[in-house]
Amino acid sequence: QLQLVESGGGLVQPGGSMRLSCVTSGFTLDYYAMGWFRQAPGKEREGISCIDARAGTYYEDSVKGRFTISRDNAKRTVYLQMDSLKLEDTDVYYCVANVKCNRYPNTWRNPEASWGQGTQVTVSS
Repeated sequence: QLQLVESGGGLVQPGGSMRLSCVTSGFTLDYYAMGWFRQAPGKEREGISCIDARAGTYYEDSVKGRFTISRDNAKRTVYLQMDSLKLEDTDVYYCVANVKCNRYPNTWRNPEASWGQGTQVTVSS
């Protein structure tokens, strides 16, 4: 059974850094495009970054230059390094398997995708 378990969330000050991890199981990570989405209360989930099976990476404009997605297939893990965090980055962050990864974030959703349970990131002074 496919499972995605996020970790690394918490409280950080503006300007700080945080790294999220997504440990996967139940499928061969090497063959899948992976993504990170986030959701604020009352808003839809939005894709912020994805990485395809060849490690090509794409970012939503608001995080470009600040966030870095990576994957370690041997460790079955996907990462999201978040730097220069802003108050507006406060959200629940979700790891997603089998996204449609390309340069257009609004097309990343896949009805066949699998989602983790989410991890809260709070940016506050």
